[in-house]
Amino acid sequence: MRKLKNSFFVLFSFLLISCSEERPYPWLEDLDDKKEYLDSGKNLMAVKFGLNPLEIKTNKESNLLIAVHGSNSKGYEWIYPLKTLDNENTLTLFFRWDDSGCPTPSFNNLNAEINQILDQNKSVNSITIMGHSYGALLVSMFAESWSNDIPVEIHAIAGPLADIYNINFLCDYQQPRFISTNLRFYEWRTQKHLDGAFKDLDVDPQIINLQDSIVTRLPENYRGRRLGHNWSISWVADELNQR
Repeated sequence: MRKLKNSFFVLFSFLLISCSEERPYPWLEDLDDKKEYLDSGKNLMAVKFGLNPLEIKTNKESNLLIAVHGSNSKGYEWIYPLKTLDNENTLTLFFRWDDSGCPTPSFNNLNAEINQILDQNKSVNSITIMGHSYGALLVSMFAESWSNDIPVEIHAIAGPLADIYNINFLCDYQQPRFISTNLRFYEWRTQKHLDGAFKDLDVDPQIINLQDSIVTRLPENYRGRRLGHNWSISWVADELNQR
């Protein structure tokens, strides 16, 4: 009887811990970019793989804003940018993907999910896709493959697009060589010597030669502090918000 009670207690404790680890869904209005941004980031990264809407709206949206995280992301670097760029005409979504593997399968999934949304919602007239770090590499694959009539902006932020990590050899990835119709490609490059992900490399992995790409080199400081790898998204969001 005592063994049965002990087993029940262990099972109950496990279930209690499991329940306590469940995180609330990261609705954009609930995310905190000031004090609880670390916890908000955990909630964001707890969503399932795929394209996840971050808000419920009854009106029809004219623009899609899609965020694609980088490798080993904690999520918090996206909280301020997404809350800054969202507006009444925008449906904001977060693409959660397996960043431990090759980007092509996840790119194919994202492309298919976007086309499914466009098939179901004819009111969408523009798309903005932002990819950070390894996620920038993923979204760069749209450059050559976009074939939809809806115009799209690709924002590759602090992305190792030059493929110095031999992703091409390992994953059959190729850096973009041209830009498709109805697509604008933006490269937002950090200062290599200030970027913790790139500063110890012999060359800057962000530099590629892509005709008609719009390239911006980020400044050294942002809000009185060093502008490094993760803060780059917030700087870009402020720039885009001023349009």
